[in-house]
Amino acid sequence: MVKVLSGIRVIDMGTFITGPAAGMLLADMGAEVIKVENPDGGDPFRAFRGELYSPHFQTYNRNKKSVTLNTKIPEDLEKFDALVSNADIFIENFRPGVAERLNVGAQRLQAMNPKLIYCSISGFGSDGPDRDRPAFDTVAQAASGFLRLLVNPDNPRVVGPALADAVTGYYTAMGALGALFERQATGKGRLLEVSMLEAMCHFNLDDFTHLLSDDQVMHAYSRPNVSQSYVFECRDGKWLALHMSSPPKFWENLAQCVGHPEMLDDPRFNDRMARIDNYDAVRDYLKPLFLMQDRDHWSAVLTAAEVPNSPMYDSQEVLETDQVKHLGLQVEAPHPHGGVFKTIRFPVSYDGERNTEVTAPPVLGADNNLLNTQAESLKAGE
Repeated sequence: MVKVLSGIRVIDMGTFITGPAAGMLLADMGAEVIKVENPDGGDPFRAFRGELYSPHFQTYNRNKKSVTLNTKIPEDLEKFDALVSNADIFIENFRPGVAERLNVGAQRLQAMNPKLIYCSISGFGSDGPDRDRPAFDTVAQAASGFLRLLVNPDNPRVVGPALADAVTGYYTAMGALGALFERQATGKGRLLEVSMLEAMCHFNLDDFTHLLSDDQVMHAYSRPNVSQSYVFECRDGKWLALHMSSPPKFWENLAQCVGHPEMLDDPRFNDRMARIDNYDAVRDYLKPLFLMQDRDHWSAVLTAAEVPNSPMYDSQEVLETDQVKHLGLQVEAPHPHGGVFKTIRFPVSYDGERNTEVTAPPVLGADNNLLNTQAESLKAGE
């Protein structure tokens, strides 16, 4: 296993997704990530049906250690300070002001460890009129203008995974790596702040660029129309996705595959701009054709003709594909209480080496022995 962040210590005091996602990414790259949790139940994301090891928690907490501390208690705070004294990165995603009430604010920790890169994640930022507003994934997606690009106006409902949470965590990890690089030259840490609003506005950059450069306000169908992206139901009730983009050969080959080369003589379909302007007509023309054969037939025929397509797989189908098996995306490790923990590996390879090793998310307080060891080491150093 390549550990490009070997020797880096991260104190992860995050809960739910944003903070833990940032810590997970750093852990996947080899950092030692110590998750500091409340002794009374730990990260709230642990809880599910009375258990403390929910799939929600497992998703963002692999490759970590867990210690339990209540930093409002002097003896626990002393142990916490011992951990932070030689840490490189600290992560929290509390609402503004909470970190200070828990005695883990940036000013205090960086006074104790000037090299510390302190990562503070919030919903709307640490200042401004909305600083105290509660923010969760859907709120951040909506506030940044992103959600309206996902919601089907004909059947409006929230869809998909917690994208804003994960994206904010990824931006935080990237920012921490930048500060870590800078610290090599300066020897000083940084206070790094990321809000879900700012992260999602940046992630939604294409939408804002169209507005600011061409006065276009995009909508849910803007990108699919321009990129010529389609989904079609097939005879077996399964769905297929197409992304036709701009090269004319994609459409020429598609017309041959569906047995209607004459479709490109239709003025509505004969060039890219015509197809963009008549997106619904293209969809309605192709829809009954795809219902004539099963999904596997269409995917094989289109792939042979180099037409960009993929079946719309569910997660189980993804893991059964030859390419995913070849890439070894599913990895596993022993579960701390028996059984096997299974997950998807870190996607980055270094010098052709894939990161196939993983450790299961820790049970609550599994590494509390670290606290005494660290405190003793600190006293010995004094």
